[in-house]
Amino acid sequence: MELASAIASDLSRTCGDVFSIQIVPPGWIHFELTHLTLATWLHSLAVGSLGGEREQGEDEETIDAPYPMSNSWFAVQYAHARCCSLVLLAHREGLIKLREPVPNTSPDFWSVISPNPLPWLNCDGRLRLNHPHERHLIAELVQVVDNIECPDISGSVKWEKVALSLSQAFENFWSNCRIWGEVKISSPELAQARLGLLMATQSVLRFVLEENLGIVAPLEL
Repeated sequence: MELASAIASDLSRTCGDVFSIQIVPPGWIHFELTHLTLATWLHSLAVGSLGGEREQGEDEETIDAPYPMSNSWFAVQYAHARCCSLVLLAHREGLIKLREPVPNTSPDFWSVISPNPLPWLNCDGRLRLNHPHERHLIAELVQVVDNIECPDISGSVKWEKVALSLSQAFENFWSNCRIWGEVKISSPELAQARLGLLMATQSVLRFVLEENLGIVAPLEL
């Protein structure tokens, strides 16, 4: 416990704004991302381009599929298209304002004019997304992005299983965490934060579909 406390004390000095740290007997060190760090990361997924820009001139028709087409891909493509349609619907209804919605292809990122930044945090500086299905979807996003960003493990990842798991987490989130209706009227900031989670999910789904599976990520079906 003494050694763990010394390590934790040093880590708190160097990265206390990123993690909250707790010592647990017999000497475990537990790390938890701060709410601000998690909100910043989600925002970067929602409005940034995961993995960088595609080479100029490369489009959906030129993608070489590393996996044979499967009927299960439809569920993943549907989840991606659903994310896109919901974000565009929110733009049309004025819940958010996009700079230039993409009409024909799946966007690499969303350019949000307002609210900017999205209201991920409440007035106490805590993440608004606390529903179990919200947290499960966030956990899935963390795992998938870890797989993408870590080249040592990326080659051994079963991307079909990863994509299906993420799309199922999205479906559970969408079935249980409403954006329109009473939520839009009484808690617009929560609705906007949930839209941000949709944007982040779309960004990761697009990358997995196009870059890891080599199939089209459609804007609509």
